[in-house]
Amino acid sequence: MKASAGHLLGLLLLVLASASQAQQSSGSRTIVVGGDHNYPPYEFINDQGQPDGYNTELTRAIAEVMGIEVEIRLGPWEEMRRRLEAGDIDVLQGIGRSDTRMEQYDFSPPHAVITQSVFARKGDDRITDLSELAGKSVIVQAGGVMQDYLAQNVPEARAVSVETHADALRLLASGQHDYALVANLPGLYLERELELSNLYAAGKPFGALEYGYAVPKGERALLAQFSEGLAILENTGRQQAIYDEWLGPLEQPGPDWKRIGLAAGVLSALLMLVLGGSIVWNRMLKREVARRAAELELQQQRLIQADKMTSLGVLVSGVAHEINNPCSLLLLNLPVLKETFDDVDEILEQHYQAHGDFSIGGLAYSRMREEIPLMLDDMLAGTQRIRRIVDDLRDFARQGTASLDESVDLNEVVATAVRLLDNTIRRSTEHFRVDYGDGLPAVRGNTQRIEQVVVNLIVNACQALESPEQEITVITRFLPKTRELRLEVVDQGKGIDPDNLCAIFDPFYTTKRDQGGTGLGLSISANILEDHGGQLVYESELGKGTRVIMSLPVTP
Repeated sequence: MKASAGHLLGLLLLVLASASQAQQSSGSRTIVVGGDHNYPPYEFINDQGQPDGYNTELTRAIAEVMGIEVEIRLGPWEEMRRRLEAGDIDVLQGIGRSDTRMEQYDFSPPHAVITQSVFARKGDDRITDLSELAGKSVIVQAGGVMQDYLAQNVPEARAVSVETHADALRLLASGQHDYALVANLPGLYLERELELSNLYAAGKPFGALEYGYAVPKGERALLAQFSEGLAILENTGRQQAIYDEWLGPLEQPGPDWKRIGLAAGVLSALLMLVLGGSIVWNRMLKREVARRAAELELQQQRLIQADKMTSLGVLVSGVAHEINNPCSLLLLNLPVLKETFDDVDEILEQHYQAHGDFSIGGLAYSRMREEIPLMLDDMLAGTQRIRRIVDDLRDFARQGTASLDESVDLNEVVATAVRLLDNTIRRSTEHFRVDYGDGLPAVRGNTQRIEQVVVNLIVNACQALESPEQEITVITRFLPKTRELRLEVVDQGKGIDPDNLCAIFDPFYTTKRDQGGTGLGLSISANILEDHGGQLVYESELGKGTRVIMSLPVTP
C-alpha cells in the first residue's frame, strides 16, 4: 500500500510541476536567460551596459509573442554554462548543438547556422585541413564548442583557452601563438571593429553547427515555450528581419540596388517614349493595350495569390501535423492524469485529516486539492481549443476544388472566420457581436471561397476602427421574399469618402498602399460573389462608419 501511494504521489508531483511550467506564460515567474557577454554581433554588453545583439533581440521578441517575462544575464561563456547546470539560469541562448552537448542539454529548433574559421596573422601559412593544426598553438574560447572539437579531433594541437573571441583575436594579433579558432561571423565582426588589420581568415569556414536555445535535460515544458515562440517569429518573418538587421551586413553583399534602380528608371523612360509614340500613331491601339495589360496584371496577381494560398496550405498542413501529435498526446494523457489525481486524492485527504495541512507543489494542500482539478480541466480545454484552431486554419488554407456545388452553411462559415480572426478582433475592438439568424437554408457554392470573402470583410471592418470602444456587428439572415441569404458587417469606424466609394471594387485601388495594401481584396471578393450569383453592396458615411451587405441567392 505504501509503495502504491508513493508512486501515485510521484505522479501527482509530476503533474504539478508540468502545470507550474505551463503557467509561466501567464507571468507566474521570470525566466532567466543566459548568454555570452562578448560575442558580437550575436550577444554582447553594449556601450550603455545593457544586453544587446541578435540573440538578445530574438529572445525579447519570443518573450513578447509568448507573453512571458524574461531576464537576460550575460557573462563569461564558461561561467554561463556552469550556471545553467547549477540551476542559476533557466535557458541558455546562442549555443551550438553537438553530440556531446546533447547528452547534457535539450535543444530548441535552430534559428541560425554557425560556421567556424581559422584566423592567422598575414604572412603565415593557410590551413587547408584542420589536421594541419597538429603541433600548433591554437587559441580557443573556454567552454566553447571549438575547445571540445580540438580535443576530440586534433588532440595533438596545443589548445590555449581564453574568455572571449575578442581576447583570442587580440592575443593572436599581438604575435602570440600560431592560430585562433573562432566562429566565422563574430571573427569577421571583431576583426573589423577592433581594427586588427594584420589578421585574415586562413581557410574556408567549416564545422557548420545548428544554433539555438538549450535547457537542462528534462526541462521540455520550458523549452517548448521558446520553440513555439521561435516558430511564430519564423512564420511571420520577424525572425528573418532580426537576422538581416544584425547579421546581413556581414554576409555576402547583395546587388547594387541603386544602379539597378537607375537602369530601371532609364528603361521605364524609354518605354514611356515608345508608349507615347504608340498613342500618337494609334489611339485605339493604346486603349486595347491598356485593357489587355490590366487583365494580364490582374490575372498575374490572382496567380500570385493562388500560389501563396498553395504554399500556405502546405505550411499549415505540416504545422498542423506537428501540433496535432502533441495535442493528441495531451488529449490522451490529461484524462488519465485527472483519474490518477482522483485516486490519489483519497490518500492525500486521509493524510491531511490525520496530520493536518502540508505543502505540495509549494502551496498548502488544503488549497491545491481544489486547484488541481481546475488546472487539469483548463489544460484539457486549452488543448482542445488548440486542436480546433489548427483544424480551422488547415481548412481555410487548403487548396480546394473550384466547383460550386458544395452545400454552404453561412452561419458555420461566419463562425469559422470569427475563430480564425479572434486575435485581430480582440486587438481592434472590445465590442464585437455576432447575431446568427435561425433556420438559415444552405446555399450551393464553394465554402472556402465564401469564407475568404467573410474573412476579408471582417478584417476591413477591424482596420476601419479608430478606437477599441467602437463596435463591429455581424448579422446573418434569410429573406424569404427574395430568397436570398444576407451577411451584414457593420462598423463604427472612420467610414469611406464618397469620392472613393465608387472605386472600391476596382482592381489595385487602395487607400492603404503605405500599409502594404494591394487593392485586390474587395475586387477578388466581388468576383467570387459574382461567380456565386451574389453581390456586395457598401453603405458608408464619412466619420460614422460603414455597412457592407453580402447577398447570395438560394435556389429551390
